[in-house]
Amino acid sequence: MVSAALLCVADLYANNPYRIDTVRTQLVIPRPAKDPLKSLMKSPSDPVDTLDTANEHIKVILYGDNTWQYYKMPSYQTVTGVFDEYWSSTGTNPYGVELADLPSQWSIWCVDSLDQYHCPYQGEVYYRGKFGIRRGRRHQGVDLPLKTGDPIYATFTGKVRISKYWGAYGNVVVIRHENGIETFYAHLSKRLVEQDDWVNAGDVIGYGGSTGRSTGPHLHYETRYQGFAFDPQWLIDFKTGQLRHRLFVLKKKYFNIYSNYEQDFEDEAKNEEDDKKEDAEREAMRWYTIKSGDTLSRIAINNNTTISELCRLNGISRNATLKIGKKIRVR
Repeated sequence: MVSAALLCVADLYANNPYRIDTVRTQLVIPRPAKDPLKSLMKSPSDPVDTLDTANEHIKVILYGDNTWQYYKMPSYQTVTGVFDEYWSSTGTNPYGVELADLPSQWSIWCVDSLDQYHCPYQGEVYYRGKFGIRRGRRHQGVDLPLKTGDPIYATFTGKVRISKYWGAYGNVVVIRHENGIETFYAHLSKRLVEQDDWVNAGDVIGYGGSTGRSTGPHLHYETRYQGFAFDPQWLIDFKTGQLRHRLFVLKKKYFNIYSNYEQDFEDEAKNEEDDKKEDAEREAMRWYTIKSGDTLSRIAINNNTTISELCRLNGISRNATLKIGKKIRVR
């Protein structure tokens, strides 16, 4: 039997025509969390029903143990443009962006009421497998020792850009997430997903192994943004399995191969301070949904701002293509 609380949630979505605006706002400006976020714990029970909401792309999944969770359809994510631009099944960096052209930092919402998180594999980072220079080469991820056959999980919801056997990576899966981050899972003994598959946070995407250039079973895990790698430990505490921040302030200097989380605690403290500042600034944010015929000039005039300010707020150029339905920040 569905609990009364669940029925109230369903009724709220079905009967309140304004709820759709709240959901869209949460997608763009999620409720912040001050504490680290633990891995997604999926219900051990099978789903028994699905409820519609006022937003056709968002469902409520009911489980046999009277638990529930929101589910965002892949069709909702396709409007973001993240999975259309620079989409390629080859190359670690399909973006072709120059590092000098990137802003000094981004604020990235990693999770919200609809997007969740799961630690790809919980354990100690191998002491010789940290982000940095190793044996004269760039090591652009972290290595987590495991047993062959251990399950590897998708960190966030997203779309598989690469799934293949690829040189030194061995069996590798690359997933692009709606927040723009790409995660790499290498040396797998078996891949369970294919290119262009949609995956949810916590889905098993393969099993740990020692394929490719590997001296023993381990997971080589990378996090990249705009094609540039940064130490995954800025984002995840692998020992506890916790996501360090729902709102992650990614700084361009983290792309430096010598920017290692464990060696720079002062920057991590500053990162937490930036989180608090972003929480305060979030209250003043305003967003606009791009419509047919819109230009940066028209959007600027209608929102009492300038083209330069729009470009700064959104990290775009004056010649950027405006995609209908995409959100653009105007304040």
